[in-house]
Amino acid sequence: MAIDLEAEAATREENNAAVIAALNETSLSEVESSWELDVINDVERGRWIAALGAEAIAELQYRFVGGRVVLLTTWVDPAYRRNRVATELVARVLNEIRESGKKITIICPVVGRFIARHPQYLDLIDKVHPGAGAYPQRERAAGDQGEELTAFEKDLT
Repeated sequence: MAIDLEAEAATREENNAAVIAALNETSLSEVESSWELDVINDVERGRWIAALGAEAIAELQYRFVGGRVVLLTTWVDPAYRRNRVATELVARVLNEIRESGKKITIICPVVGRFIARHPQYLDLIDKVHPGAGAYPQRERAAGDQGEELTAFEKDLT
């Protein structure tokens, strides 16, 4: 079975846009969802899950690279969007990472947008490997222009 990478990328972009739109509808002080969520770190699969009872309604995928946490992608079940689920999930994940003392690399634009709206988390971003999804956007270094690696590949080294 062949994987259609372009369709998968388009679906991921649509999901990111929908979740970011939901983030934009919340005020800066609102980080709790409309429900009582459990946020569980599924270390085996490299994801934090937001669960409502027994139902997983959102997740934030990650992996550990070089002692930091690379935040890859956020997904929220469409039925639960616009209820601050992504906002609460990201806030709780970032708080857990802060307690661990680790730094983050942001690939996920949802996490980047969240941090742009909540600057108290800026200190978590790894200065050497901020990630392609980091806000404010990383400035290119003098040697970056000729490199063929994508921002994603650079941040996973």
